Amino acid sequence: MTIDVLTFGCRLNTVESETIRREAEAAGLSDLVVVNTCAVTGEAVRQARQAIRRARRDNPAARIVVTGCAAQVEPDTFAGMEEVDLVLGNDAKLEAASWRGLKDFGVEATEKVRVNDIFSVRETAGHMIEGLEGRTRAFVQVQNGCDHRCTFCIIPYGRGNSRSVPAGAVVEQVRRLTGNGYAEIVLTGVDITSWGQDLPGTPKLGDLVGSLLRHVPDLQRLRISSIDSVEADPALIDLIGTEARLMPHFHLSLQAGDDMILKRMKRRHLRDDAIRFCADVRARRPDVVFGADLIAGFPTETEAMFENSLKLIADCGLTHLHVFPFSPRPGTPAARMPQLDRATIKARAQRLREAGEAALAAHFDAEIGRLRQILIEKDGIGRTEHFTLCEIAAAPADGPVRPGTILTARITGHTVRALTATLAEAA
Repeated sequence: MTIDVLTFGCRLNTVESETIRREAEAAGLSDLVVVNTCAVTGEAVRQARQAIRRARRDNPAARIVVTGCAAQVEPDTFAGMEEVDLVLGNDAKLEAASWRGLKDFGVEATEKVRVNDIFSVRETAGHMIEGLEGRTRAFVQVQNGCDHRCTFCIIPYGRGNSRSVPAGAVVEQVRRLTGNGYAEIVLTGVDITSWGQDLPGTPKLGDLVGSLLRHVPDLQRLRISSIDSVEADPALIDLIGTEARLMPHFHLSLQAGDDMILKRMKRRHLRDDAIRFCADVRARRPDVVFGADLIAGFPTETEAMFENSLKLIADCGLTHLHVFPFSPRPGTPAARMPQLDRATIKARAQRLREAGEAALAAHFDAEIGRLRQILIEKDGIGRTEHFTLCEIAAAPADGPVRPGTILTARITGHTVRALTATLAEAA
């Protein structure tokens, strides 16, 4: 073993893990396990602790460094684990000096925790990477942190306030990745629709997307990882309707479909705002597909309130759901609100998932007979423009397709989990 980076949580962590790997390798480190943690739920922290214990059992001589949002928010939790050699803050994990210092000076018991005040961080650098190990699409960090304080969310305390990567650095990064053969780029961040608010002239996300599409003509497919619909600017919405290279799949941070629950979550939109946004975008791009995050069983949620969230799936025309059973995160206002019993939360989450599965099946049925461009990930499996999983029935006559290749295929059917297709030439 040389350097092993274990990544939990979001796509932003995936990008940052690649920077960690690169800086650790450049520092000449070996026999190192880095655990890049997530703090979004207590379960995420539990899984990280479990992975740390397993890493020590599997690599008794390795040094174990824990970083990421959970390490930033609760460093003492990890410092108290005998398996852990160092706890590194979210800002320090991307700095070359942190990894050079680990080699030069070792890890001293007296400095086991190196975690700074994340709110003192004012800038986010555009960390240049050549690609992502084992990935067919590349994630590019354009923003970090969050200025909002949703009552269920601990992430601002792990990431700090919103900071944007300047457009020029993003364009250069996308050019480099495209030149290295990546056909699809995914823009990622913590609160990506807040991009530009801290930059001179306060540009919007639509300005960044437009700049990328203009200045990187070889970019074939561009995705946006997740957006807050109420912050989507007019230029972005116009691009959705006019730019074929901007993929017609958008994941929305909705969380709930009841106005009172949204207010208690301290969200910035109401139910009608979400429905109006989806209708407006669909009018401009009829083939658009929406995914969304939904939380089941938020404190004080009544059955009628939950039904409003359940109905939102049809009212917004949602297809790809991420359903989260509410679990109180210590340190958040929602953890101090009147809680629902776990059985009710679990049952409501299951009902949301079942509605999501029915919506996905309807999407699958509507795709049959259509031609789609499939970005191959591995072994004839890839993703359509709508980020829908697709299995191609037979390999081309000249052999397996290299991951990262885009093929034209006709959708012929589906399984429970994916579309099935044949190459257009053979259809």
